[in-house]
Formats: sequence, C-alpha cells, structure tokens
Amino acid sequence: MKLKFLLLCLSIAGTVSFAQKVKYSKEEVKKMEQYLFNEGFNTPSTRKTSTVILKDGSTHKGFCSKTDTKKGQIFEVTLKDSLTKKNEVFDAEQIAEMYIYPSNAEKIMKVGKYMGNIRNYSTKKLTKTTNDDRIYFINQTVSLKNKKDDKEFLMQVINPGFDDIISVYHDPRAKETAGVSFGYGPQLGGGVIKSYYVKKGNKVMWLHKDDFEDNYDFLFGDNAEFMKKYPKNSVEWDYFSFLIHEYTDMGNG
Repeated sequence: MKLKFLLLCLSIAGTVSFAQKVKYSKEEVKKMEQYLFNEGFNTPSTRKTSTVILKDGSTHKGFCSKTDTKKGQIFEVTLKDSLTKKNEVFDAEQIAEMYIYPSNAEKIMKVGKYMGNIRNYSTKKLTKTTNDDRIYFINQTVSLKNKKDDKEFLMQVINPGFDDIISVYHDPRAKETAGVSFGYGPQLGGGVIKSYYVKKGNKVMWLHKDDFEDNYDFLFGDNAEFMKKYPKNSVEWDYFSFLIHEYTDMGNG
C-alpha cells in the first residue's frame, strides 16, 4: 500500500513538472539563440591609446605594450607613454577600470572564424568583431575556475548595457561546442561558448554549461515571472545571453 502511494506521488510530481515545461515557437527559439554578448578579446592593440583608471582616482594613458595573465585573466598591465616612451607597470590590485582596443590581428582572426561557421550568420553580428569600440575591463576578485585562491584580476565585461543585475565576463580559456564540417567547407553547428565568469550580488563564479542547470535558480530564481516564462526544464545553454538580457529587462521593468 505504501509503495503504491509513493508511486502515485511520484507520478503526480512528474506530471506537474512536465506541465510546467514551456514549448516555444520557431520564431521564439530563433530570438533566444541570438548572441547578445560582446565579442571577447585577448590581445590588446599596441598602437592605440589605452586608459587605466586606478583605485585612487588617477587616470593613466598610453600604449598597452604588455599584459601578464593567469588562465587568460589579466593581473598586470604595462603602459608605454606616447611622449616619453617610458613604461608604467600596474598590478590589477591597483586598477579599478581599464579601456583598451583589441589588436587588428585578433580581429582579423575572429572574422575568419565567424565566416567559417554557418551558425554564426543567423545568431551573431559580425560588427561586434569589426567595430572600433574600446573594450571595458573591471577589477574583480575571483577564484579561477572556482578552484584557485581568490585574487584580483582585470576582466572584460561582455554584457555592458544590461549588466546592472548580472555581470558576465569573458573567459579567455573557454572552449566551444563541436560542429560538423565536410571537406574545406564551413562548419555546421557548434561554436557555442561553454563558459563565462558571472557576477550576481557579491558572488563571482566560473559558470560552465554543464553547471548551468544547477545554478539556474541562483541566477534567475528571484524573479517569479521570469521563471514561469523561462523554466529551466525548457531552456538551453545556447540561450544564455538572451536569458541574461531578458532577466535584466524584466527585473528593471
């Protein structure tokens, strides 16, 4: 009798869970697949003026001749003064914000990568790779891949404009999902970035696609309207940038 009752409860729970799943139209899925984050860059231009703003409020400008990194994240920056040609070295602990330009070589490489995947044509804007905008970095204290001791790094914000609740940072060591290619033709599918660094409240974490479902409630669970419209059993990691944007819009609405 107890076994039958338990099975009945499990059946009801499963039915309720299934009923909560949302089925989206093709148009909605296409919209959710749009990649709304800025392109992540790893190599600064040495020919354009970079700006470093220290925690003491002072501003320093010069050519970014060198960056020292750990797991791709910047912990030291060297600026060369355009007039004196002298180098100034700054630790990440000193810096509040930084604005640099990506190198042309990396931009060209990323254009080629964009053209080599058919999926990009419908989900990404090439202009985010080719424009001349500065890249915005901010000081954050983080545990690299959630494994190392906390340390201050300069991290690129890739969702400026909708980062007031959740900030997303470029992971220079992120891998991408695999696709299929035939001969020398462009790749079909794949190309989805597998990890980012994410900040909500005072918590900064490395978020991998395999841990997305486990952290879904932490990211979005405080907005009941959002959770009803986008329950975690109905969405995919591919929609991540859209979900961050939508959550921000609904939270500020």
